[in-house]
Amino acid sequence: MQHFTDQMGRAVALPVHPPRRIISLVPSQTELLADLGLAEEVVGITKFCTHPEQWFRTKKRVGGTKTVSLEKVAALAPDLILGNKEENDREQIEALAEQFPVWMSAVYTLADALEMIQAVGVLTGATTRAIALAQQIQLEFDQNIPTISDVRPRVAYFIWRKPYMVVGRDTFIHSMLERAGFENVFQGLSRYPEIALEALRVARPELIFLSSEPFPFKEKHMDPFKEVCPTATIQIVDGALFSWYGSRLLQAPGYFKMLQEKM
Repeated sequence: MQHFTDQMGRAVALPVHPPRRIISLVPSQTELLADLGLAEEVVGITKFCTHPEQWFRTKKRVGGTKTVSLEKVAALAPDLILGNKEENDREQIEALAEQFPVWMSAVYTLADALEMIQAVGVLTGATTRAIALAQQIQLEFDQNIPTISDVRPRVAYFIWRKPYMVVGRDTFIHSMLERAGFENVFQGLSRYPEIALEALRVARPELIFLSSEPFPFKEKHMDPFKEVCPTATIQIVDGALFSWYGSRLLQAPGYFKMLQEKM
């Protein structure tokens, strides 16, 4: 029996180490497992785990991130389940943890993400690959966006429509905005608050980022923002590169640098 502590401070005992049957309940962590070379070990994913595409087509799906089927999980007999504090439902995680080892991530900053990547490597027997990946991600950030300017473009980052929801503090996206050199105009609000567009007018952002996920904003959705903030630059941005905290972080610094150069 091997004993670990997850990012929520929970004790997790693995009867089999490294695990041979893994279920991932988080899209970004599923992609991480693929990049750690664990194709044989991963037996289950969610319907939102679209990367890698081959896994999405061939791996068993156990439901959504917040609608996990306990029966489908049990049928796969996992010896490790990977979840996330924000993305998964607490009651479902607690129910799963009564039967199976469940390791939970809690990622709010780049440092948290790098810690998670290395911890998952140790959990799954892919330590060397995970350490190398974390080091490469850190290097990409250091080389592409090494310093944060004192003068930062003020941005509002929208994740949802009807109702409009933005990114506040205490979120990984907020941390990425700051690390990318932007100032979040709604950092005074917590998590993912609903706002009226009048609040956007008052906030007077220089930039408005409309995320490609979870709501798939398109150019056709820009007009209301143009009306309330006619001088702001409105940009559709790749939501995965702001919110996925696994191996996709390798691509984020170059993307952030490109966004800065376009402003």
